[in-house]
Amino acid sequence: MGKKILIVDDEKGVVDMLKNYFGKQSFQVYTALNGTEALKQVKMNPDIVLLDINMPDMDGLALCERIREFITCPILFLTARVESADKIMGFQAGADDYIVKPFDLDELGARVAAHLRREQRRQSSRAVGFFGELTIDYTARRITVNGEVVAMSKREFDITTLLSLNPGQVFDRERIYEAVWGIDGDGNSDTVMEHIRKIRAKLAVHTPYSYIETVWGCGYKWNA
Repeated sequence: MGKKILIVDDEKGVVDMLKNYFGKQSFQVYTALNGTEALKQVKMNPDIVLLDINMPDMDGLALCERIREFITCPILFLTARVESADKIMGFQAGADDYIVKPFDLDELGARVAAHLRREQRRQSSRAVGFFGELTIDYTARRITVNGEVVAMSKREFDITTLLSLNPGQVFDRERIYEAVWGIDGDGNSDTVMEHIRKIRAKLAVHTPYSYIETVWGCGYKWNA
């Protein structure tokens, strides 16, 4: 059975075109014309999501944040927006890539395939890290503190993974951004600070221990 892709766009013509394209590549294709339909389709546990930003009932940014409460798969924005500020907002909302309309179908297909390969590599071997009361299941992408699950967005988990797999090593914001967003990321390394702030806040609900330390003027490191 092929990989599952969820296509969300309020333009039916775009949805039909993408459904036909990915259907011919043996994907299981699920579609939605608005945010409400998309949230219902999330229960199908897609392997990747193509998401438009400009939609009537719920914009793509808000929808992306909602979807991230349930799944960690790659989310690619399809949009006519081209401003850097919009791209940064998209990445902060939990998106993994940003495809500007009009786009080339084959290029889009190549990007989808690349993101799926990256996910497969991440899940290829099971590994669990134990850090006192905190446990990280890298394959299941699950963090617990004293048995209680700490919900993390995809980017938050990826940053936690990078730091925790290299305890004591200092990473500056640019290096973290490149490792997590990729060298072709269109965002800004400043977004790393916001993600780390959220990680700390989520962990602080469960433990007073500070796992991520700021090394002033240098970056961040993991306290094992």
